[in-house]
Amino acid sequence: MLKNVLIIEDEVKVSEVIKAYLEKEGYQVWCVTSGLKGIELFGKIDFKLVILDLLLPDIDGEEVCRVLRKMSDVYIFMLTAKVALTDKIEGLNAGADEYLTKPCSPRELTARVNSLFRRFDSSVPIIFISKDGLLTIDYNKRAVKLKGQEIPFTPNEFDILYTIAKNKGRVVNREQLIEQVFDISFEGSDRTIDVHIKNIRKKIEEDTRNPQYILTVKKFGYKFGGDD
Repeated sequence: MLKNVLIIEDEVKVSEVIKAYLEKEGYQVWCVTSGLKGIELFGKIDFKLVILDLLLPDIDGEEVCRVLRKMSDVYIFMLTAKVALTDKIEGLNAGADEYLTKPCSPRELTARVNSLFRRFDSSVPIIFISKDGLLTIDYNKRAVKLKGQEIPFTPNEFDILYTIAKNKGRVVNREQLIEQVFDISFEGSDRTIDVHIKNIRKKIEEDTRNPQYILTVKKFGYKFGGDD
């Protein structure tokens, strides 16, 4: 598969170091120093991953993330000096898949990128259909359809939904979701999973306060509904 990566980072030295590490691993890397340039380039090239700084000179990284998310389900790493939990939650709500704080080791970042592309390359021929027949999860196409209409999902949202669905009848706790969806170097909190679950429910549940598909099992985790 194409290994095109876009870095949107106004600190040239930072982007050059990341670019050098990724190119050694065989990735094709483009670097821009502003959000608007990043959006423009994104519309011209088929990128599989965007590494996005939040503090850009023209528009906020969160806004860039929202624009890209409307255009594509591309995987987005936010890379920022903002370390507060509220900033992380805002970034995830904007559509980011991972939130990495500076300073971030380029070796660790490269390991995360390698892990991501390994997941992309693995193909499991599974199509999951909910018991009511309304929700379809196609792993090979990485597509989710509700009542026959495809719903846009971020890569992490898809993996979380798929992991819960394939374990139907069993409770999946947050630690298991982190282990199966993220790599072992994940340093986020359990709250990260909760934010993703909230966003998933907004997309597939008719009533998010009374969910039918993603059920919360208090003190344990989540399970897929309609299997009892």
